[in-house]
Amino acid sequence: MAEAAPVLDTQAREASGSAPRVRVIGPAHVVDGPMGFVENWTRLFLGTVWVGLCSVFFVLVLFLCLPSRATRIKVGNIYGSWAGRGAAWLSGSRYVIKGEQYADYKRQTVYVCNHTSMLDIFLGIWMSQWGTCGVAKKEVVFYPFFGQFFWLAGHLTIDRGNNARAVAALKKLVEFVGKHRLSIYIWPEGTRSRDGRLLPFKRGAFHMALETKFPIVPVVLRGSHRAWANHTFRLYRTTVEIEFLPPIETAHWTRENLDAHIAEVHDVYVRALPADQRPLPQEQSTPLAAAA
Repeated sequence: MAEAAPVLDTQAREASGSAPRVRVIGPAHVVDGPMGFVENWTRLFLGTVWVGLCSVFFVLVLFLCLPSRATRIKVGNIYGSWAGRGAAWLSGSRYVIKGEQYADYKRQTVYVCNHTSMLDIFLGIWMSQWGTCGVAKKEVVFYPFFGQFFWLAGHLTIDRGNNARAVAALKKLVEFVGKHRLSIYIWPEGTRSRDGRLLPFKRGAFHMALETKFPIVPVVLRGSHRAWANHTFRLYRTTVEIEFLPPIETAHWTRENLDAHIAEVHDVYVRALPADQRPLPQEQSTPLAAAA
């Protein structure tokens, strides 16, 4: 299938000083549509090889940094910028990145991101700033190459089936990131959406924001559920938007009002997502998941 020449790290010209920065990664133009069988599996194979090669190279560095979890996390962030970006580019879709001025590695932050596709894992490690600890379900360790690296790098895996254990792990993470001046990247829905629509949020990410008083920066993914449909190995050529929204300050949050603040953040996503990714009308009134 013919494809436009790739454009890497293209920064759009700003119409004015207040215009947000925009980067485009991948094809300069893309026509939405499924890939052929051969191209689909070739891209998946090359993506796996790329992630594998990056993992082998960086794991050697991790072994040298075993005594320091904070250092391993930072090495993992460098790995993510290579492995994640390469995997995304090899998917064949076009990535439009907006609002990166709100992702400041110098300021400790809780980044929260909607989750609709396996692709989001690679977008997450790509977009994570220097000094950011990822939080993912424990099953991630079974993902070839990437999962083992994620664990060895010191990022947190939690047991979604054991709420008490998950809460205890998040509390320890709060102490750890505070001590080492790290940020946090987490998917507050706790699992991938089946159809791309926003799910209710679990409280864990927001308990961490409450305890640390870190600002929350929403990371909005639009279209990744089309680029790699959930629970399939079929790639679809499309445009994926990744947008960092302005920080939401949490210094004034209280435990008594936490659920109301979570609902406000959930509403930010509802307003920022396209119609096909918003919760159905009967589900919009339940922004909170039952478990933490």
